[in-house]
Amino acid sequence: MTIDELNALTVSQATDWFIRCCASRAWAENMQRSRPYTSIDDVINTACKIWSCLSNSDFLEAFKAHPMIGDINTLEAKFANTSALAEQEQASAIGADSNVLQELHRLNHLYLAQNGFIFIICATGQSAENMLASIEQRIHNDTETEIKIAAEQQLKITILRIQKGLTA
Repeated sequence: MTIDELNALTVSQATDWFIRCCASRAWAENMQRSRPYTSIDDVINTACKIWSCLSNSDFLEAFKAHPMIGDINTLEAKFANTSALAEQEQASAIGADSNVLQELHRLNHLYLAQNGFIFIICATGQSAENMLASIEQRIHNDTETEIKIAAEQQLKITILRIQKGLTA
């Protein structure tokens, strides 16, 4: 989609497009209201500015739209709206060694029990082993620290989705 096409979408269509980039309704609605945009950089700069003003509950809403890293069944069943994007982002986890996937699965569930939300990481370009190392490192953080780190990762994911969805 071009910037002009994004700017021409109805309120509902634009909000839906932004929700596919990031499932925080507050973020998507603010992005929609910030139109018209002049460039992809303008969209990304606005995305970052709006994201920095959101609350933890907005971040948690966005996190809920993600499947667990490597959990293909959840990816297909629960997240049909963003599954194609998430599947591309998690491509390295999909074909990973079964021992690595089992440990990711175990630590994901431990992380969820500790924090109340799944482990969020920008998986694009990362191996399953790197993601496993990240969760092993982050699992010892307190929940407030993890919300901040996960929010940073969510913003990276959102920016990648914006870049993939827009053409100059």
